[in-house]
Amino acid sequence: MEAPESFRSRLLEALPRVRRYARTLAFDSQLADDLAQQTVERALLHWQQFDPQRDIAVWLLSIAHNAHLDGLRRDGRLAVVDPSEIERARDAAGGDPGVDVGLRLDLLAALRLLSPDQREALLLVCVEQLSYAEVAEVMRIPIGTVMSRVCRSRAVLRKFLEGERPAATPALRRVV
Repeated sequence: MEAPESFRSRLLEALPRVRRYARTLAFDSQLADDLAQQTVERALLHWQQFDPQRDIAVWLLSIAHNAHLDGLRRDGRLAVVDPSEIERARDAAGGDPGVDVGLRLDLLAALRLLSPDQREALLLVCVEQLSYAEVAEVMRIPIGTVMSRVCRSRAVLRKFLEGERPAATPALRRVV
């Protein structure tokens, strides 16, 4: 059974947010495109599970988050792409770097200091403008954890952009 037109149109409207979120997870445009495609495929396969009263973007971001975690588990390792390598590749390819390149590079360097969990929570709140409750739903963590990660992330970014060079934030470990 094919997804109804109303669902498909809402899905298309949310695609830029899904792709942007995928880029924050993967830090690589090709991997982000693959993740966005997996998200759309899963959404179309399971469209009956979507509650039309909910925000489709939150539902899709949850799917993207879970697909990303599935990929990490499947690969058995975390491949971290250094944003400076991406910048070098873009520079080698040529093209317009855009306005305020310095700020963009500073922001990328500051984001690199954050753990992936902190970066993900911060970008969902600040870029995607999700509420803490929606981020908790997407990441499947308690709302207090979201608030803590966002607060620590903002503190690291603030210090870095004010000229301090804070050490990379250590990842938290789960103790069972």
